[in-house]
Amino acid sequence: MTTRHDNSLNRACDCRTLDPDRLRAQLESEESLAGLAAEITRSRPHLFSATAVFISRQQLERMTAIIAAVESVVRVPAYRAAVLARAPEMARTDPGPRSVFMGFDFHLLPHGPQLIEINTNAGGPLLNVALARAQQVCCAEVGSMLCSPTELEQIDAGFVDAFRRDWTLQRGDVPLSRIAIVDDDPLNQYLYPEFQLFRRLFRSHGIDAVIADAAALEWREGRLWHAGQPIDLVYNRLVDFYLEAPSHAALREAYVAGGVVLTPHPHAHALYADKRNLVLLSAPGTLEQLGVAPSLRAELRSGIPPTVSVSPERSEELWGRRRQLFFKPARGYGSKAAYRGDKLTRRVWEEILAADYVAQEIAPASERLVRLDDARTDLKFDIRAFVYDGGIQLLAARLYAGQTTNFRTPGGGFAPVFIAP
Repeated sequence: MTTRHDNSLNRACDCRTLDPDRLRAQLESEESLAGLAAEITRSRPHLFSATAVFISRQQLERMTAIIAAVESVVRVPAYRAAVLARAPEMARTDPGPRSVFMGFDFHLLPHGPQLIEINTNAGGPLLNVALARAQQVCCAEVGSMLCSPTELEQIDAGFVDAFRRDWTLQRGDVPLSRIAIVDDDPLNQYLYPEFQLFRRLFRSHGIDAVIADAAALEWREGRLWHAGQPIDLVYNRLVDFYLEAPSHAALREAYVAGGVVLTPHPHAHALYADKRNLVLLSAPGTLEQLGVAPSLRAELRSGIPPTVSVSPERSEELWGRRRQLFFKPARGYGSKAAYRGDKLTRRVWEEILAADYVAQEIAPASERLVRLDDARTDLKFDIRAFVYDGGIQLLAARLYAGQTTNFRTPGGGFAPVFIAP
């Protein structure tokens, strides 16, 4: 095996670095979580990969620079005006919080990382902390040269500090007493185990926490309530980004009235995660018209694949170039209803034209060699940067086969990221 650089490690090292006993200890750190590891193994067998992914220090620096460039553009008044003009009215006002766990997803190309999308409620941070803490050195060559891009011992406190800061940005010095981790039917969500980990984390830092179905929330007396208890802050895991569903009416009313601190919130989704924003961010000419500095335009031009809006007027052109394009719904999440152009049928193409989609030039995913029993196979991977207020808190990889990340691939799932100098 060669250890010359990160790509050589990803394509040549097939070692398994996950220590299952250590992972179980991380996941079941208190009595209330007993059996969690076994339940994940039973019901979510492809949540965790047994291997790690390697990147270079230069790749980390480039991802950091691209994220910083996006943050700088989001502060440009003309950009904000352009993206908020198409957002619902309730998303145009800034409530204050920076929004926890922004997800910046990258593919690693030979000429540098490519930012393929941004998400406002990126799942997996606590699961990936547990996974990263459960790694063992696979061989002397690798063990002598690896370092983690994050301080794993302090990261839990950093996560809680982000929630406390978002609270303070909207509420000032008022004490934060209770957090609700909110989703639709949370017990049946794929990442429900992480909700349990967050509940434990908040309680261990002196904040009461509950896991709540959005439909069970009540808005009355100027407060948001759950099971007879007032809620101060909602950790929002919903994918109804603008709270438009009838079952989210109480949360929407509380948010609009300023009766609850919501993080992440609709304003952040409009500024960052609407896929149509990639059209602006990847177009240097448009950014110049918006008053974005030349250095930022150059950074984003090299770091974001060219993206255009899909419209009937461009139908013939885009269909002709479809094999070089990836099609994503403007409000999409989790790769749902996203398609590689070379897999499109005419029926699906007509559905795309009738909906609100963007077309992004394909930035091929990197590959990681994985050992399955006695066989070896290459899986694709992306890198997710969990970001708060422009700073990377944690990096994680997702290994998969097929068009998109799916957590259904043997040998795939979340994987820790290490830096190979």
